[in-house]
Order: sequence, then C-alpha cells, then structure tokens
Amino acid sequence: MIHPHSELRFINDAIGYGLFATRPIPKGTVTWVGDSLDQIITPEKLALLPETLKYQVHRYSYLNGRADRILCWDHGRFVNHSCAASCLSPGFNFEIAVRDIALGEEITDDYGTLNLEEPFACLCGAPGCRGQVLPDDPLHLSAEWDRQISGAFPQIHRVEQPLWELVEEKAEIARVLAGEIPVPSVFTHYRAVLTA
Repeated sequence: MIHPHSELRFINDAIGYGLFATRPIPKGTVTWVGDSLDQIITPEKLALLPETLKYQVHRYSYLNGRADRILCWDHGRFVNHSCAASCLSPGFNFEIAVRDIALGEEITDDYGTLNLEEPFACLCGAPGCRGQVLPDDPLHLSAEWDRQISGAFPQIHRVEQPLWELVEEKAEIARVLAGEIPVPSVFTHYRAVLTA
C-alpha cells in the first residue's frame, strides 16, 4: 500500500503517470508496504496467463527475491524510477523515504533494486543519472543504497507512520533501532535474473 498523502498525476507521454506527495513526507517515513491485497504471481501462474495480461503484469509488477511478481493493487504500481530515488527498500517488505520529500515532489524509487530482467534507458534527468538501469545494478550500487537507508532508518519511530499497522517486521525493526542487529541490506531482495 502506498502512502496516503500521495496522488497520481500525468507527467508526459514518455513517462506517463507518477505519484506525488500531497504534503511533506519526512525522511524515515514508510512510503510503501506490501500488504495482503497485493497480488503475488508465481512463474507458474504467469505462464498460464493470456499474452495481454502477461504484458500488464510485466509492465506494472516487480520481481521479488523468490522470482514471484508482485502486482500492487493501488497506485503503488505507478511509482517511477529515479537514479536519485526518494525512497528505497531495506531488507524488509516496505520502502522508506531516504530524504525529506517536499509537497508536490514526485515519490520515486530506484528500479535497479527490483530484479530487472533487461536494461532500460533512464529518463529521470536527475543529476548523476546513470543513463541506463541494469539488471546487475545491485552488485555495484547496494552499498550506496544501504548507506542512504541507514541514514534514514533511525527516523522510523520519530516521524508519523500512517502505514505502520501494515508493517509486519516490527520486532526486527525494534532490534535494529536498539542496535542489536544492522539494518538488513537492500541486497536481501536481489535475485540474479537469468535471461535466455
């Protein structure tokens, strides 16, 4: 489920739609959490779908670390990529804001974290844009993503969390905040995707 203080807006013909903050969202806020309404589509189930539905699943879902496709039921499926993403996922089933997100700013994540099956040209226009997002980006970028996540994670209990009741890993989060265990790496979600 996507953060309730967001709205869908048309950006342009090349990008399509995106999600934008309807009020400021502070660093450390859970901006998306997997929930029981999201569809989990196994490779076996995907193989049985008609081509039209397969296309939609590939367009609007992402691969988790178990090779299942996750299709968000709400506007979460319209979160766009940015090489300077405002949100990233620690090794939990949610994303957090890794910096403050201003009113009217687009809510983005880095598609390099989503087990891409093939590269794509990036249109984000962010300073330092990679130009192309690659399936093996986690091998090269996970340390930087982890640094950003670790900088935001301590804020989790200091900011309003409208999605907190949906977060399943509360005990593990408490252990991280107590300094007993590290923040799980974004690399936890990585699955080397084999292409034919």
